Amino acid sequence: MARASIPLLTTIVAFVYVIQSNPATSTATILHGRTRPAMVLPLYLSQPNISRSISISRRHLQRSHLNSHPNARMRLYDDLLLNGYYTTRLWIGTPPQTFALIVDTGSTVTYVPCATCEHCGDHQDPKFEPDLSSTYQPVKCNLDCNCDRERAQCVYERKYAEMSSSSGVLGEDIISFGNESDLKPQRAVFGCENVETGDLYSQHADGIIGLGRGDLSVVDQLVEKGVISDSFSLCYGGMDVGGGAMVLGGISPPKDMVFTHSDPVRSPYYNIDLKVIHVAGKPLPLNPKVFDGKHGTVLDSGTTYAYLPEAAFLAFKDAIMSELQSLKQIRGPDPNYNDICFSGAPSDVSQLSDTFPAVEMAFGNGQKLLLAPENYLFRHSKVRGAYCLGIFQNGRDPTTLLGGIIVRNTLVMYDREHSKIGFWKTNCSELWERLHITGALSPIPSSSEGKNSSTDLSPSEPPNYVLPGTVCCSSSRDLQIGRITFDMFLSINYSDLRPHIPELADSIAQELDVNTSQVHLLNFMSKGNNSFIAWAVFPSGSANYISNATALRIISRLAEHRVHIPDTFGNYKLLQWNIEPKVKRTWWQEHFLMVVLAITIMMVVGLSVFGILFILRRRRQSVNSYKPVDAALPEQELQPL
Repeated sequence: MARASIPLLTTIVAFVYVIQSNPATSTATILHGRTRPAMVLPLYLSQPNISRSISISRRHLQRSHLNSHPNARMRLYDDLLLNGYYTTRLWIGTPPQTFALIVDTGSTVTYVPCATCEHCGDHQDPKFEPDLSSTYQPVKCNLDCNCDRERAQCVYERKYAEMSSSSGVLGEDIISFGNESDLKPQRAVFGCENVETGDLYSQHADGIIGLGRGDLSVVDQLVEKGVISDSFSLCYGGMDVGGGAMVLGGISPPKDMVFTHSDPVRSPYYNIDLKVIHVAGKPLPLNPKVFDGKHGTVLDSGTTYAYLPEAAFLAFKDAIMSELQSLKQIRGPDPNYNDICFSGAPSDVSQLSDTFPAVEMAFGNGQKLLLAPENYLFRHSKVRGAYCLGIFQNGRDPTTLLGGIIVRNTLVMYDREHSKIGFWKTNCSELWERLHITGALSPIPSSSEGKNSSTDLSPSEPPNYVLPGTVCCSSSRDLQIGRITFDMFLSINYSDLRPHIPELADSIAQELDVNTSQVHLLNFMSKGNNSFIAWAVFPSGSANYISNATALRIISRLAEHRVHIPDTFGNYKLLQWNIEPKVKRTWWQEHFLMVVLAITIMMVVGLSVFGILFILRRRRQSVNSYKPVDAALPEQELQPL
């Protein structure tokens, strides 16, 4: 779902872009090979009496010392194609309450489910409890907001073209950015949801962090306070990797970063000045104006794939297929869609460039962005070594929409101050090392701050997982973990799941970064079309216990819901996890096998010795036997000569 928002100076909510022949579906829950969202640009009721020009003019007065501003470095989780979105962690309130929020450059409001929500789904984390935060304050009704019926508190409402919506009240509280952030916690306005519908209701993530242009955007609020420069950056992980990084505030751009102009007046979206697309070094035979229709070329982190105007898509498809005549074209993973897929390619992502052509995007300033195959392909979920085009036709709409697939393993800098966007190809999982940035951990915030807390608060940090039997900040070297158990609930019948248990175990092992032999099925229970499965992770090989480092890594991935399985297993939920220390055994239990082996060896040796002695005795008796002189001897018949 392109959760981009176009403010209207009207009193109605309208939807004007539903331009895919298939029903538009939110990328917040999209799984590749299942549903493919259309280019949808939602329209919502804007806040009255809010002047963007006033906000921009104030912002210009605060740019004299941009280099001295700190930034908030934050991790990204999940995967755009597997989960439909990327999320980051945000901590709200005092003490901090944790939330997993979808990163969306097309949204202008940050919102989380409220404890008073009348219609909210079952999400990753508990709902926000305003009463438990000593620093929470409701935003009272004023001339710059829409108010509730009692005209006591400001409210918000966002509706999206795929018919999902979010509405609630506006509140203000301390927002913290994690222990990798140099930016101290700040007071900010956010939405506390009371009603959510559609995909917003069913998605696993808690809510959305809005990075678009708007007075309620997190970026705009931080810039307005003068605590960060007017810039932010996103870096999405590559194919089969996921995760990534996000920076709120400015960073020094790499020398070879490719920039393009982004006109904030052209549209409220982050647009770029795309002119030409090259395939295998050859420009597509198109008029450059084809990429400038309606809203132009829009870059949206909340959209999964890329969508081109009809003429551009047909030219791109033909150019790609002409370069892949050696591959076999096959049907897509979902029969409901006419995906363009090819088989016979290598499974290793690093080798795709040997088979698929290079694609370049040329901008108005002459600079070019090189797209690797992972930037326009997605894996076929049913055929090994097969890939499908992740670029589709945008119906009859002339807008070009570039989703997250285009910028995988690419640092994207949204330099709003200078009205430009930069691209730098890199390995996003090693971004800080490649940018030569070292992040120092920050202390945990004090929970004794009053409601009038200033920005002097120390930044909060994510949960610090402590192994059982230890205390915080103490050594846990003496703890020996026997196994880690966790329960999983899947929306698939066990009779259908049973033949694929080994495949599921292998997928879980890869997600937890352990050997497949370490993952064991403990128990299962089938209820209707759902399955409950209990798993255990045991020590590897000949090891007697799981190391503390491995255990903490597994715990963090389970607790932070970073375990993802193929969509063929349906929706799932991790119910609970548990650590079981290594069972202490008695001397007899530890040495039982050794004692039994010793006794067995002694018995074998004893029996062998007894047998040898018995045989020797029998031989000695036969040698020493004699007859008396007068003993009668049997007559022997004389043989003839």
